[in-house]
Amino acid sequence: MSIEFIRKLPTPQEIQEQYPLPQALQKIKEQRDQEIRDIFTGKSDKFLVIIGPCSADNEESVCDYVRRLSKVNEIVKDKLVLVPRIYTNKPRTTGEGYKGIIHQPDPEKQPDMLAGLIAMRKMHIRCIAESGLTAADEMLYPENWEYVSDVLSYVAIGARSVEDQQHRIMASGFDVPAGMKNPTSGDFSVMLNSVFAAQHPHSFIHRGYEVSTTGNELAHTVLRGATNKHGQNKPNYHYEDLSRLLEMYNARDIKNPACVVDANHSNSNKQYKQQVRIVEEVLHNRRLDSDIRKFVKGVMIESYIEEGCQKVGDGVYGKSITDPCLGWEESERLILEIYKLV
Repeated sequence: MSIEFIRKLPTPQEIQEQYPLPQALQKIKEQRDQEIRDIFTGKSDKFLVIIGPCSADNEESVCDYVRRLSKVNEIVKDKLVLVPRIYTNKPRTTGEGYKGIIHQPDPEKQPDMLAGLIAMRKMHIRCIAESGLTAADEMLYPENWEYVSDVLSYVAIGARSVEDQQHRIMASGFDVPAGMKNPTSGDFSVMLNSVFAAQHPHSFIHRGYEVSTTGNELAHTVLRGATNKHGQNKPNYHYEDLSRLLEMYNARDIKNPACVVDANHSNSNKQYKQQVRIVEEVLHNRRLDSDIRKFVKGVMIESYIEEGCQKVGDGVYGKSITDPCLGWEESERLILEIYKLV
């Protein structure tokens, strides 16, 4: 057993210099960041919709999707903030399967991490340029943050990562919202501990340096459902779940109480069409209770051009190669329905 060092990768600074974010796009990101920040601090009552493919596996189809999303954004932008879900790192329960574009720029070829870092950055920049929308990504590897820190407007910490010390303290240095998902067990206390940790300053070792952070006051919770000891999925988006989580927030010294509901994963039992019903229930609960309305800031939805999913190599344009997603037509209808109901 051993670790083989294959090659030394370029530093984040070197990659950013080679593939810079143009100044015009920097201004777009600044505006988007402020708009999203205002939602979490309560200055804005707009509703956040983080929507897009389960995995961003192909630059052409992802950019196509985000351009479509941009057109809908023009219709709903007075009440909604649409954030494309461009997830380039994919956690795998067993370690097998497609791990995201950062591992495999071409899903049918062997991993190439250098090509993956470049593909990840180029795709994010291209999507901003073609849509005017900055995106969300999952920070599966804390070391990757600096490669895309200047292009992302939202970061998710996944259910398998949220208990990890390195993810928590790294999130404390993000300058954008960090959504801390409940662990697969569903434990709210673990999730809130992660938010508390991310909101406070830390000193730690990163890339061979001693570094310090000031804390991220935009760290918040994301409800994605749970899996019990029998392997059964259990939802946690219902009114009682939201009320209980808000009570737990109020008992803790946590800034900017906020929750985002992930409509897929264990909440939908991975029945992707159920996302429509789940989102509608969340919006209904917000209308029932003014405190929940202030507390629930948005939803996450898995959506692509073609509905469902396919195996790697099937070659269907705009169809997920990981978890199944809503198709574009149904996604567009859902966004317009959210617009009516918020």
